[in-house]
Amino acid sequence: MGIQQLEKDLREALERQEFQLYYQPKLDLALGKITGVEALIRWEHPEQGLLTPTQFIPLAEETNLICPIGEWVLRTACTQSKAWQDAGAPTLIMAVNLSVRQLYQPDFLESVESILYETGLVPSYLELEITEYMTMEIVRIAPILRQLKNIGIKISLDDFGIGYSSLYNFKDCRLTL
Repeated sequence: MGIQQLEKDLREALERQEFQLYYQPKLDLALGKITGVEALIRWEHPEQGLLTPTQFIPLAEETNLICPIGEWVLRTACTQSKAWQDAGAPTLIMAVNLSVRQLYQPDFLESVESILYETGLVPSYLELEITEYMTMEIVRIAPILRQLKNIGIKISLDDFGIGYSSLYNFKDCRLTL
């Protein structure tokens, strides 16, 4: 399948509801219990079957489709987390990966707050994960991360140690993750 066809299919995937979220448990080994889950997207492509993020997220980033996909992931994950809470399941922190492109959207903060309001999920039960790569622009994203933290959302660093930065980059940002 060519890149143009994959891009066309990706543009239609949201409309056709082909994305799915899988929830990977996050364990606290010291406590010996599950403390949260991470929402992981998969694409049930009509012809290619189940695609992992490595097979379509780079294209979504390149075409800026990552923003509507990311918003769908956030809304779906928050909805699921609240549904589990309402069903009496133990309260877990829902972790969702962010794209730097999402952070740069002018209405990103309002969108996150709106999703939390719509779903009824308390902000302290949401954890947004940024990648080490994103820390290369920490000065630019720190104010946004600080605002997210101020409303009660947890921020975590995903995939740290793969070579893009060091904790030194956080020194002057006054942002404790």
